[in-house]
Amino acid sequence: MSTNTVVTLNRTIPSGAPTLQDFKVASGSAPSKGELKTGEILVRTLYLSCDPYMRGRLSGRTDSYVASFEAGKPIDGLGVGVVEASASSDFKEGDMVTGPTFKWATRFITSAAGLTKIPSSSGVPPAYFLGVLGMPSFTAYVGTITLCKPKAGETILVSAASGAVGQIVVQLAKARGLRVVGAAGSDEKVQHIKDLGADAAFNYKTVKSLDSAIKEAAPKGIDIYFDNVGGEFLDVALKNMKPNGRIAECGMISQYNATAESAYHIQNLAYVVMKKLTIYGFIVSDYYSTPAYSEFINEVSGMLKENKIKYKMDEISGLENGPQALLDLFEGKNFGKRIVKVSEPSHRL
Repeated sequence: MSTNTVVTLNRTIPSGAPTLQDFKVASGSAPSKGELKTGEILVRTLYLSCDPYMRGRLSGRTDSYVASFEAGKPIDGLGVGVVEASASSDFKEGDMVTGPTFKWATRFITSAAGLTKIPSSSGVPPAYFLGVLGMPSFTAYVGTITLCKPKAGETILVSAASGAVGQIVVQLAKARGLRVVGAAGSDEKVQHIKDLGADAAFNYKTVKSLDSAIKEAAPKGIDIYFDNVGGEFLDVALKNMKPNGRIAECGMISQYNATAESAYHIQNLAYVVMKKLTIYGFIVSDYYSTPAYSEFINEVSGMLKENKIKYKMDEISGLENGPQALLDLFEGKNFGKRIVKVSEPSHRL
């Protein structure tokens, strides 16, 4: 326990694409049990999650739903780890925990508040709690089921359908009898979407036009659009919505690195009025205390037990490779849910 690798932010990046130079990976003394205060635990990190929302936390903005990272301090996010020492009555040594306050460090001390114990009887790999049983899948559930209330026979369009959220949207919709159309940025990803059960899928980077591709895949129009990318894709989807259609506005990753000059400006917003569309903007953390969360866990856990759900993980090994793993996310270089493996789950000191 003599060394500890930590990823810190060198500077905030209000716009444009972050680079590796904006991060610092350094080693120092590891925290110890003797440093614990009442209510704190010492955690060894197993896995860290790379998520699109983290781009906003790099910006330094103060008007978002989640605090920005601070220059010179470790970045943090969703993770899974093992309790190595505890000064909390809620956790003991050896417990597996997950939560949104994991520092990007090999080991760290944190308040036990806000962390959740992973049941030892869960029977699934720890990394699943960052993916198929974690925030991305719950996001898919809230946007698709809780908000858009799909009906059998309807058509749903999913952008970034091979990603951490999109692949669950596809399968939840198929399980409810919808026609599913997915889009992704490579032929390999398109094939994965079809393997998940989508009725139609296309490579948005190679089609002649998004409009013609959507019309070919859904000639009768779209009842629900699950938006992960924003920009031009959202603009074209608005044209292809049916009257009284619903849009789950999950993310706009195509615009996260945009500058004032490169930002895409929506031109078809008038269709919201003309077609009486409903657009749901939502933050998944608002729903963890609602019945939707237990409904999600019950449904997806059941699908896992019956082998009725597929989920692709994209694992990068080594905390030192964490910054690049995160940056790749904004260029679509991930395939499935991107995580960073920091240490082996089976290791014990």
